Amino acid sequence: MKIAYDGTDFSGYQVQPAGRTVQGEIEKGLWRLFDEPVRVASAGRTDAGVHARGQCISFSLQNQSIPAEKVAIALNTRLPRDISARDSEDMPADFHARYSAVQRVYRYYLYPSLTRDPLRDRYVWRIRQTPSIAQLNRYASCLVGEHDFTIFASARDRSDRRVRTIDHAVFFPEGARIVFEIAARSFMWHMVRSIVGTLVALEKNGASQAELQAMIASGDRSLAGETAPAQGLVFHRVVYHTDDRLAPGRVPSVARTAGGVTE
Repeated sequence: MKIAYDGTDFSGYQVQPAGRTVQGEIEKGLWRLFDEPVRVASAGRTDAGVHARGQCISFSLQNQSIPAEKVAIALNTRLPRDISARDSEDMPADFHARYSAVQRVYRYYLYPSLTRDPLRDRYVWRIRQTPSIAQLNRYASCLVGEHDFTIFASARDRSDRRVRTIDHAVFFPEGARIVFEIAARSFMWHMVRSIVGTLVALEKNGASQAELQAMIASGDRSLAGETAPAQGLVFHRVVYHTDDRLAPGRVPSVARTAGGVTE
């Protein structure tokens, strides 16, 4: 099942001892719909305030009274307004939303503006200056490939190994917003937000690509910029087939028509 949610009023995706969570609301909805306890697996876990457009979950049902392709429609009658089941389908028995994924795609939204926008600010990081998209993409090119990303790891990250392979990273304009799209099989906790905060700070300070490369090689977390706020981050989609993975420098077609990676 593909789901979307506004993360503003959630304590995160994963069920917790206290606090309202996306997983908790979905499992309650499934219980009400099928009258059986259902535990869901997810392609990823988002933090408090982070949104999703194409998060994926999987679960098994004993109750087969509703066809698989109609479960999403039925579940929406049992979900709160800030969660939506977008579509659903039957999958092979060995499918798992987390372990079957070959790529996860996140988007981070920047909004250059000096004034507040109540209809936009819940879903963007509003920054005061308009950065150079061309320069941001020079930095983004340094991320692609396999690297030790300790510099972007949160102090609370529990990963045993901090080497990750970034398949794709690019900035592009989308109306008044600037979008950062990044794809990899997996990310560390707060990694995407740390990357965004660091690249925005580097562009503001006029740093070179070589400086970013040296920072990554050092593994010194103190050199990274601030962690960008949660509300600008969206879990955009999950890829389950190798052939569907995003290429390193591919810009969405809508962005190419809007000016691509240039200013």
